[in-house]
Amino acid sequence: VFKLKMDPSSSAPDVHDKRPVRRSSLLEVDSIDGSWKGKRNTEENRAKLLEACKTILECLGEDPTREGLVKTPQRMTDALLDMTQGYEQSIADVVNDAVFTVDTDDMVVVKDIPIYSLCEHHVLPFYGVVHIGYIPDGKVLGLSKLARIAQVYSRRLQVQERMTRQIADAIMTAVGPAGCGVVVECHHMCMEMRGVQKTGASTVSSAVAGVFRDDPKTRQEFFSLVGRGSK
Repeated sequence: VFKLKMDPSSSAPDVHDKRPVRRSSLLEVDSIDGSWKGKRNTEENRAKLLEACKTILECLGEDPTREGLVKTPQRMTDALLDMTQGYEQSIADVVNDAVFTVDTDDMVVVKDIPIYSLCEHHVLPFYGVVHIGYIPDGKVLGLSKLARIAQVYSRRLQVQERMTRQIADAIMTAVGPAGCGVVVECHHMCMEMRGVQKTGASTVSSAVAGVFRDDPKTRQEFFSLVGRGSK
């Protein structure tokens, strides 16, 4: 579910995804099958990408052999591989058994996790923060793993709406909580640098599952804790 926000002081999204959440395995919940792991940084693949970057510069009307651009294809290659490193990472590897038994059912919230991603439509950056909350059902996930899950999905070509749901599904699968909520707030360069060019517009997306979806009070508590509650 998503809402385009022109005013950052606006209230929380009031529409929620009703789809059932997949709770099978981390391998199934991750959209990447791992077939590219270890292959992207091979000499052959890097050479192919470097030539493609040179071609892009030429098609833009530039001379990739001039002084200022001689090393640009190499830099572009390095940057693109770094910004999409999520294709080489799996959620199972990131979680790495950091699930611990606890006797609590109080809400856990991690706010303001920075993310940087590339829009799959224009390959332009979008960036912002992720807020994650869940209610344990006998187990908790290491706090850093919440940030790492968000990073894995953001370091792929993405759309914000899908990424928000992927993060929620991964948490539901990894730790089996009573419920979880995810809110993502981002600025998209495809809206600000090109096209409509609306500088300052932010996009807020939310995904809720379990008790966060079924219980309005729990959902409202989460939105209030992450600063998206009713003003």
